[in-house]
Amino acid sequence: MKMKFSTVMAVTLFCLSVSIIGCKKENSSQVKVSDEEAQTISREEAVAETEYDELTEMGLSAGADIAAGAIDNGRIATESNSARIRLDLFVNLRLRLGTCVNITATPNDTTFPKTITIDYGNGCLCWDGKFRKGIVTISFSAPVLQPGAVITIQLQDYYVNRVHVEGVKTITNLSANGSIGYSVEVKNGRLTWPNGRGFTYEGVKTVTQVEGQGTLPCLDDAYSITGHAQIQYASGIQVTKTIETALYKAVACNWITKGTIKITINGRVLYIDFGAGTGCDNKALLTWANGQVEINL
Repeated sequence: MKMKFSTVMAVTLFCLSVSIIGCKKENSSQVKVSDEEAQTISREEAVAETEYDELTEMGLSAGADIAAGAIDNGRIATESNSARIRLDLFVNLRLRLGTCVNITATPNDTTFPKTITIDYGNGCLCWDGKFRKGIVTISFSAPVLQPGAVITIQLQDYYVNRVHVEGVKTITNLSANGSIGYSVEVKNGRLTWPNGRGFTYEGVKTVTQVEGQGTLPCLDDAYSITGHAQIQYASGIQVTKTIETALYKAVACNWITKGTIKITINGRVLYIDFGAGTGCDNKALLTWANGQVEINL
């Protein structure tokens, strides 16, 4: 199978954290939400989900680096005839994060299961312009391209631009018949801003390759994304998200360009329309009962 888990693929997960929350306040549907608050929640939630998606990108990038030659193929160091990982060859991961992070591998050889630890320490300004601190641990049950492989991502005191991000992400390789596919599950998710505002969620979503299966270059690949979500704010506000039309993400474009998401906020309904799939831009249309506004992805 050719390598297709490039760093850009994590953008396919934008605005899609899929959640199932077992407990919710009895009076959540009675909390009134103004148009302004609904817009704030929609924007805030989209930004928050980007942070979870970037964790997926870290996991896929680390896995792709390992599969592409961070081990073996004559580019490894050896000690006592035991193959070792060359951490300097985590090219995709370092292109995203920069050189200020400390990356370690356990066990530091060619075997699986394997754990990659990304340590930002007390703070690290990454090359994407975001300030991160804390530890991200990525565990691989098998090589990332192997069907059935499971990647588990755990967080320890992890912050992005002062936003506290918590939870466990599990990525499962569902690839079959030459097409790449994977599911992403989030458990015990929570994001908290410095002012105390935040929300919790859990969930699952599915990404399936729909174009580019028969060609070697990755730039003609495209993916379809489906899912639904429920998010709970401490104030009692509950957000339910459903992808009504499958989202379309081409590798050649950094943004989703097609599909619709329905968002229900305590009974108030909004829609995010990513367009008809023509062109490539970071715009989407947020619509609610009394109006609409263009948002940046």
